[in-house]
Amino acid sequence: MAEKIAYELVSPERLLRSGEADMVVVPGTEGDFGVLPGHAPVISTVRPGVLEIHDGNAEADQIFIAGGICEVSADRCTVLADEAVPVVDMDRADLEQRLKDAEEDLADAKTDEAAHKASIAAALLKDMLQVAR
Repeated sequence: MAEKIAYELVSPERLLRSGEADMVVVPGTEGDFGVLPGHAPVISTVRPGVLEIHDGNAEADQIFIAGGICEVSADRCTVLADEAVPVVDMDRADLEQRLKDAEEDLADAKTDEAAHKASIAAALLKDMLQVAR
């Protein structure tokens, strides 16, 4: 069994991160799950939440992902994220303003489609605010 698990975090535009780690914790739709070397193969949908990359005794690298899909094999964890932002790069004031704007868009929505889009944006921003420092 390998001592590390290879990982890749990919957005629709590009490869965001790759490397090897002791463990990757993925926010799965059915609940968070940890991926260690030798993990059983699995494919899971991913909910908005924090992906954690643990390596050694260092603090875990935390990246907020807006959803996506995760594929795991015995030696690799690949997360295809809809959107990804390192938690340390989140600006709380900016997120609060964006949430306020999304809530105003929801209140002003003239169509069901516009209301749905604003509602999804507001929910995602609320999730991001929960983890922003």
